[in-house]
Amino acid sequence: MIKIASEKADVLIEAMKWIREHRGKTTVIKLGGSLMEDKDAIQHLITDLVFMETVGMKPVVVHGGGAAISEAMTAAGIEPRFVQGRRYTDDATLRVVRETLARQISSDLVEQIKFFGGQAVALSDAFDTNVLYGKKACLTDESGAQVDLGWVGEVTRVDVDTINRYCDQGVIPVIPSYTLVDGSDRQGLNVNADVAATEVAKELLANKLVFVSEVNGVRTDPNDPNSMIDSLTAEEARKLLASGSIVGGMIPKIQSCLKTIERGVEKIHIINGRLRHALLLEIFTSQGVGTEIVDKRESFGSIAARAETARV
Repeated sequence: MIKIASEKADVLIEAMKWIREHRGKTTVIKLGGSLMEDKDAIQHLITDLVFMETVGMKPVVVHGGGAAISEAMTAAGIEPRFVQGRRYTDDATLRVVRETLARQISSDLVEQIKFFGGQAVALSDAFDTNVLYGKKACLTDESGAQVDLGWVGEVTRVDVDTINRYCDQGVIPVIPSYTLVDGSDRQGLNVNADVAATEVAKELLANKLVFVSEVNGVRTDPNDPNSMIDSLTAEEARKLLASGSIVGGMIPKIQSCLKTIERGVEKIHIINGRLRHALLLEIFTSQGVGTEIVDKRESFGSIAARAETARV
């Protein structure tokens, strides 16, 4: 019993360094992917969020919910349609997005945070306190012609004052990836959750941005979890992109990470939310459990070269 108690004390001592370093600072946590359908994983992440706020950090949650939206659309008899990887959003689809994402999922996350002893608030027009504003996204096809995505948008403005006010009160903001058209009281937009989280982190000047999904981090081989890279500088990440070592959905995520680093966010983490208490392990331990991306570090390793070798 004494040995077990001592081991627990050692864990707390290790965490103390990181608690003191991050106390009073803002961390944006993006929840998304199929992880949102895993109730056990979400429960562990919720307790992590409450712990973070309890020890003086300022967590801000930005979430998606693509699987739940598709399920709700099927129930409503609406067939999902995707254009260049983005959900085409007509009026009927937007109503489903707002109800599912901005009301049901946000409300459920808030209630779970309260259940585990924290305080939280859902921030969207569905709850009369909107903090994200945007404009319609403009994409082009191979010929240069504009592609119609319906009510799909990008974030152009973040109500930083409202978010910070809740954080200063010990309340965890929960923000869906749904915006209002800037200058409009009613028209909504469906936005990519990674992009929304990136914009929130940039505007809040967050200390950290953590992408929590079903992937354990940046891999040189997307099918091999053991090929995960523990730490990357921005320059190393660019080299990996250029070499083709990063593929698929990780490409836009890394591109968003690099833009966020350029705007002053110190560290970005990509972790697997299905690992029990992944947030705490990544933030409050020396080793971490995912990939950490930073602007630069003193010892520059040749990670990109190793990744290229592994890929070949």
